[in-house]
Amino acid sequence: MTPPAGAWPSPLSAADASAAGTEYGQLAVTDGGRTVWWTELRPSQGGRSIVLRSVDGGPPEPVVPEGFDARTRLHEYGGACWTPYGDGLVVSGQDDQRLYVTDGSSARPLTPDTGGAVRYGEPALLGDSHVLVVRETLPATTELVAVPLNGGDPVVLWNASHFVRSARVSPDGTQLAFLTWEHPQMPWDGTELRVAPLLPGPALGEVRTVLGSTTESVFQPEWEPGGSLRAVTDRSGWWNLVRDGVDVWPTEQECGWPGWVNGYASHATLPGGEVAVVHGRQAKALSVLAADGAVRALDLPFTAWSPWLVADGATVVGRAATASSAWAVVAVDTATGSWREVTSAPQPDPAWAPVPESVQVPSAAGRVTYAHVYPPTNPEQDTSGAAPYVVFVHGGPTSQVPAVYAAEKAYWTSRGFGVADVDYGGSTGHGRAYRDALKGRWGVVDVEDCEAVAGWLQSTGRASSVFIRGGSAGGWTVLCALTRGGSVFAGGASYFGVVDLLPFAQITHDFESRYLDSLIGPLPQARELYVSRSPLSHMDTLDRPLLVLQGLEDKVVPPSQAELLVQALADRGVPHAYLAFAGEGHGFRTAEHQVAALEAELSFYGQVLGIAPPGVPVLALR
Repeated sequence: MTPPAGAWPSPLSAADASAAGTEYGQLAVTDGGRTVWWTELRPSQGGRSIVLRSVDGGPPEPVVPEGFDARTRLHEYGGACWTPYGDGLVVSGQDDQRLYVTDGSSARPLTPDTGGAVRYGEPALLGDSHVLVVRETLPATTELVAVPLNGGDPVVLWNASHFVRSARVSPDGTQLAFLTWEHPQMPWDGTELRVAPLLPGPALGEVRTVLGSTTESVFQPEWEPGGSLRAVTDRSGWWNLVRDGVDVWPTEQECGWPGWVNGYASHATLPGGEVAVVHGRQAKALSVLAADGAVRALDLPFTAWSPWLVADGATVVGRAATASSAWAVVAVDTATGSWREVTSAPQPDPAWAPVPESVQVPSAAGRVTYAHVYPPTNPEQDTSGAAPYVVFVHGGPTSQVPAVYAAEKAYWTSRGFGVADVDYGGSTGHGRAYRDALKGRWGVVDVEDCEAVAGWLQSTGRASSVFIRGGSAGGWTVLCALTRGGSVFAGGASYFGVVDLLPFAQITHDFESRYLDSLIGPLPQARELYVSRSPLSHMDTLDRPLLVLQGLEDKVVPPSQAELLVQALADRGVPHAYLAFAGEGHGFRTAEHQVAALEAELSFYGQVLGIAPPGVPVLALR
């Protein structure tokens, strides 16, 4: 008997999906392109992040001691936490958040032990005596400091703004550029690019603002060899490159990213006045801008690039993927166009790899929303009929999703589920106006767009039923969608989603503590809107089954939010399950918990559909 869609046997287990989920983060390239450095997050090692190095294409070698977890919690989302230093690194350690010098076998601390109350990120060498670093002292102080490499007290260079990042020293060592912003702005709303003389001591001279404002977002300043200052600004409505404030390449494409993570980079300096830049809308390409402004597209197979781009000489290193191949670290010779993989990412069997279709779907109020649709893909089954679909809702909400192969999606499509990854209003990659569509409308526009995609899937005969799942802000959208009367979704899964806005606004971390000013409205003026928009205020309309998943060490969306939700579900008698994972923060990093979450979600959808997906434990519903 042919099993129903959603219960097809698959060779891809949840453990396989987790094992294929090695993430590549921060990158560096030195020695004229000969040496490539990168971060790997390894779920199989408890979510540990290590730094590796490859010389002349040789085998990777670790440059942190055994057991060392290279990670910063700066502004909770972390990001750049190391810089090459000789044959080793200056690096932040996850366990105590101290700054260390390591040679690969041992680690020497540069900063005192504060039990994690002080965090360091974006280290960069300042001559041969100091390392320049962003320092966050909890609960809410961010400074730019110079830490002596041979011991001693840090020197505070800048503490006159609430946030600071992206410090860059000019090639001649005489100037410092950096970005700042204040509450209630987020870095994609408005930042200021500041420049100051770098004096002996070290110390800063008079600081002046050269670009940006509370309504203009500046991203990634970079000095050029001749002393010009290049950056990305969205003053035109698109994140585009400028040099000394003058447009370099005005285009209706994005050349920047929302600054959730410290250290993001989308452009890099090449010889002869050229610049490598990642750009695009739903897809991303790597091109070279000549000194005269001419654009030379590189003939590369990749359709997605992440915001970790570095260069040394003519060699550019980045993280890239395609619709049918997973993320890998690649090195590109921009002079010849040749490229090679630095990391050997496991690649899927094409017969089991879903090929995404990028679509535009009409939504409410005349909007168009964007989605990548991954159909059921199984060479041993008939995939022609309607199937259950899962709408994936990305976090942020100021973020975006690329159309790339991911083992997690293949886990679903190989079993007969389709996946629709939605870039709802508020997402990046489509210009500032689209990004701003969510302002004051969070929980409305995102829900309308996800509902529009679900309705389109059903009206075109692709979907027999539709579920919705998301994490963080995506979890919020799941809950808002399910608590709207007459929801089009059969059920949902909320991964550490926001449930009740008022307590969330009071207890979340500093970086996001005023984010809701733009998404909902400022307090106390908008207090009633916070209450009325919260899913917890509409639990009486929720009659669809719900899976709730939460990390117990989450500082962004604390467990108290999930506990409020679960209690309300129990009071209402709504079928649900709650999985809480000890030791996990905002996102599950360990293989054991990733596997448990994925298998629970599959069992949950199966029970709602009345089918029994093979090979996974049956999740107990309450």
